Order: sequence, then structure tokens, then C-alpha cells
Amino acid sequence: MPDTLIKVDLTKSAYENDKIHNRWHPEVPIVEWVSPGDDFIIETVDWTGGFIKNNDSADDVRDIDLSIVHFLSGPIGVKGAEPGDLLVVDLLDVGPLKESLWGFNGFFSKQNGGGFLTDHFPLAQKSIWDIKGLYTSSRHVPGVNFAGLIHPGLIGCLPDAKMLAAWNAREAELIATNPTRVPGLANPPFAPTAHAGQAKGDVKAKIGLEGARTVPPREHGGNCDIKDLSRGSKIYFPVYVPGGGLSMGDLHFSQGDGEITFCGAIEMAGWLHIKVDVIKDGVAKYGIKNPVFKPSPITPNYKDYLIFEGISVDEAGKQHYLDVHIAYRQACLNAIEYLKKFGYSGAQAYSILGTAPCQGHISGVVDVPNACATLWLPTEIFDFDVMPSAAGPVKHITGDIQMPISPDK
Repeated sequence: MPDTLIKVDLTKSAYENDKIHNRWHPEVPIVEWVSPGDDFIIETVDWTGGFIKNNDSADDVRDIDLSIVHFLSGPIGVKGAEPGDLLVVDLLDVGPLKESLWGFNGFFSKQNGGGFLTDHFPLAQKSIWDIKGLYTSSRHVPGVNFAGLIHPGLIGCLPDAKMLAAWNAREAELIATNPTRVPGLANPPFAPTAHAGQAKGDVKAKIGLEGARTVPPREHGGNCDIKDLSRGSKIYFPVYVPGGGLSMGDLHFSQGDGEITFCGAIEMAGWLHIKVDVIKDGVAKYGIKNPVFKPSPITPNYKDYLIFEGISVDEAGKQHYLDVHIAYRQACLNAIEYLKKFGYSGAQAYSILGTAPCQGHISGVVDVPNACATLWLPTEIFDFDVMPSAAGPVKHITGDIQMPISPDK
């Protein structure tokens, strides 16, 4: 059996575990060293460090301080890895912790993080999903049951000082264009809630002041939320610091493309069985700027989809130029409106799109002025027929079950 290099205790705060950190910085100390060819297991807490509970209230989603996230296990150093190399990571297997066979999905309040459809769902809501082997279902979202595509939402290597400075500078410049926007345009360093792993003294303070927040994906990988990065995947990460400094967390039992609920997917505590290797000078050899990966050969076997289109025309009818973000939002809103005809609340429909193995496609970006994006909804996940027919939709969902919602304070 492979060694478990990092273990977590879900009864304790993530801040008490010095093999966990929540900021990106080149001086976060490497907590374990391995050799090329080694395989090992890493345990992770959920991305909030256990703040979200398995209950029927959304107060925790409303009240969470988002400056604490994400809690990542690592960094892991690989002997011989140097800047300019590629760190090869094989995701041999991924799963939930046996003592925590559940996950959560939620919408953040617009006043605290927001999300992709925050203007339509401005209040905090939550759904809990039970994990039963390959499958999941929710007491808050009736009528669906589906196989998960388990994956780490967040995995990447430590940046070097130059890259960190570039991140902080460009994001600060963006924030300055509208510093009072709610939700904010980006998240700057924030020392009071930083967890610097095993760093002490002045280094710990420096990481708090300079460390990049973990919310966005960047050149090193990070919070990409790619649902196809599941067991059997192979990832090639650019190395920026000696040893690479590989960290991971934010495990998802299942997710739709785009993680559109932001507190998206079905978030869980879990473990990863990984193997590492190194390609010397791989960044230059292959012209790599961002990580590349080979997807999993194992995916849920859903083949029947109902596909919703969206174009670059917003909810007010305003025309935009080849705006893919707006087009995908419209595709998602069209799917939500459709599912409401079967009795789902808008929130339940939104949660389905964020958690089920939906596919999102950029279908057209050349036909001015409208980009076309599509949302592929697998029809086989439902307990009833959701296809259009001459008889019209039947309300199979009666409305007696609702997702918890918490008004802003």
C-alpha cells in the first residue's frame, strides 16, 4: 500500500494542521519530499475546512468568511524538479473520506462572494448530497440520481517570486477599476486569515502580506475546476520553484462544466492517490505556459442529452459582441426555466446544473455579433422523462421539498 503523506482530522481546525496552507507563495515550506516515480496518498479537508455543515440551514453558506479558503494539502516537493521542468502528476485514484460520505453545493449571497447567476439567486442557499458508492442524490433536490466524476477542483505548483508579483499587480490593477464593486472584481492578499503551513516568524508574516488568494486559476493551474480531471488523468505542470511545491484540495464528487454555482460542484473531504515524475526542461521543449492534461478514461456513461443554447444577448435584451460569458449564462438560464416546468424551483434547477455531469461547450465565436454557447443536460439522471412532447411537461416535483435559504443579515 502507498504511504499516506498527509492526513487530516475532520474534528480539528484546518489551521491546526501544518501540512495545510491557504495561500500561494514561493516561501510556503515544502512539507514532504518524494522522488520521481513515487506514488503516495494525500488526504484533504473540504475547501472551507469544515465550515459548511451537513444540516438543513444555509446560514453557514451566508456567514462564511471567504478569505479563509481554499485549504490545500501540501506543498509536496519532488527531488530533482527545477524551474523550467514539467512536473508529471498521475491521478491514480480519488475518493471521499470514509468518515465523511456526503458533500454540499451552495450559492453564496451576492453580498459575500456571489456567483455566476448571482443577480438571479442573490441569497445564500445550500443542498446536501449523500455519496453512495459511485452515485449521489440529495434530500434537497428530489428526482435526480447520478454517477459522479470525482476530481480535485484545485491542484497546482508554487509560483516563484516574479510570478507572484505579476499576479498581485495585475489583480490589484483590476480591482482599482471598480474598488467598491459587490462582489469584488478580485481578491487581494489578506494576512489575518492566512495559513502559511509550516512557516514561522518573519516568513509566516511575509506569506500573509504577499500570498496570493486561491480563488482563481492562474498560470500554475490552481482552482481550474475541470471536471474531467478525474481518476486516470495525467497532468503536466510547469515548475517554478525547486521541488515544484505541489498542493491540492477542493475535491468534488461531481460537477457540471463551469462550476456555475461557485460554491459549486459537490464539495467534499477526500483523498488522492497520485504518482509523480519529471520531464527535464519540459516547459521550453513543449512551449508550455499553462498546465496541460490527459483526461480520465473513466466517465459517467450518459449519452442522451438535451442541449440548451445561449447567445450574446443579455437578460435585458442588450446586444453584446461575441461575449461567451453572457452566452453561457443564457444557456444556463434557459435550462433552469425549462426544468421549472417540471416542478423544480429555480434554485433546485440551478443546483442540478452545478452538480450533475453537464457539459458546457463554446459552440461558435466567429459569427458577429453573437457567440453561441451550449449547456448539455444528461436526461438519464432524472427519475422521469424530461424530453419535450406534444402532451407538454408534467410537474413531477410537487414543491414540498425546498433548498434551505438564508436572508442576508
